Amino acid sequence: MSASSFVSPLPNSRTEDDGSVVVRVLSYNIRSMRDDTGALARVIRACEPDLVLVQEAPRFFRWRKKLARLAAASGMMILSGGATASGPALLCSLRATVERTEDVLLPLTPGLHRRGFATAVVRFGSVRLGVLSCHLSLQKDERYAQGGMLLDRLAGLGVPYAVAGGDLNERPGGRTFQRLAGVLQDGWATRPWGAEYTSTPVDPHQRIDAIFATEGVEVLGCGVPLGLAGIAETDLRSATDHLPVLAALRVPAS
Repeated sequence: MSASSFVSPLPNSRTEDDGSVVVRVLSYNIRSMRDDTGALARVIRACEPDLVLVQEAPRFFRWRKKLARLAAASGMMILSGGATASGPALLCSLRATVERTEDVLLPLTPGLHRRGFATAVVRFGSVRLGVLSCHLSLQKDERYAQGGMLLDRLAGLGVPYAVAGGDLNERPGGRTFQRLAGVLQDGWATRPWGAEYTSTPVDPHQRIDAIFATEGVEVLGCGVPLGLAGIAETDLRSATDHLPVLAALRVPAS
């Protein structure tokens, strides 16, 4: 996993003169914090995100305390999700003002893992932004149906701009990925930055994690933050079994 070519920084979080804001969004499957949580926290902190879209947050014994420890070590606050969303969660920086949150459990298919969405509406100055974290099914038909539910849920947030991200369990050529990319902007395809592949950290060979944005949001860059200042490759390998996706988005004033 070479980072030598991926060293250009993303734009920093800021408010523009026209009232728009630049927001940094990180999507990360953390495998229930079963790996090196110190490395995980260091990676998150080095990315300097305003929002973290988590997948596979702790869901069982003392899950709230575990997620709270990660948030504190990363310099973030818990926004929503965890066991109440069956894995997806949202963290945010103090820059965000929370309007509302909702954890959504999706229909259960017998014999398959329960899935859900962690959702919120947050404000950055005059900008209102919908946020959704997801971890879609391993089963292709259920995954496709969940893709439609994701689009419906984003539209139902009632805000003009939104971002969604997560572990899709599917590559860009898959029909669920294509369903989402047909309505939303796929961050990497729109403005690639850093590296593309998110799985696995030891041998990156496929992109199954992504960040999407609604029309009107300007993608300034999106990809795996290899070579970003402050992130050690050893931390990326030991933090979890996925690589994170980081995006910088310019969101117009609402």
